[in-house]
Amino acid sequence: MLYKFAADVVVIIHLLFIIFALVGGLLLFLKRWIVWIHLPAVVWAALIEWKGWICPLTPLENYLRHKARLASYEEGFIEHYLFPVIYPAGLTPQIQYFLGVLVIAANFLVYGFYLYALRSKR
Repeated sequence: MLYKFAADVVVIIHLLFIIFALVGGLLLFLKRWIVWIHLPAVVWAALIEWKGWICPLTPLENYLRHKARLASYEEGFIEHYLFPVIYPAGLTPQIQYFLGVLVIAANFLVYGFYLYALRSKR
């Protein structure tokens, strides 16, 4: 039971990281120092998609599910949890590339808006 709980916590952390990578730049409006955490997260998220790497949280979750005697999965977090909902046909390299571009583009917009807001205050 403890392993299942730990695996579920890893899934929640994984999802929170994805959300942070996509829209965490909005936190700049509250604390400027967040940029030093957010930008590496954006780069990591894009690289995971572009290179086809598996996030280290995925094997950790699989290990915990195995210890809990639950089924693990071979594909990554996005393919397992999000793609069945968003893209039922499956993950392709083109879609992965698009997701990486989406992460970068979303953050260009957020950072651009932030810089615009800073300049307009002056």
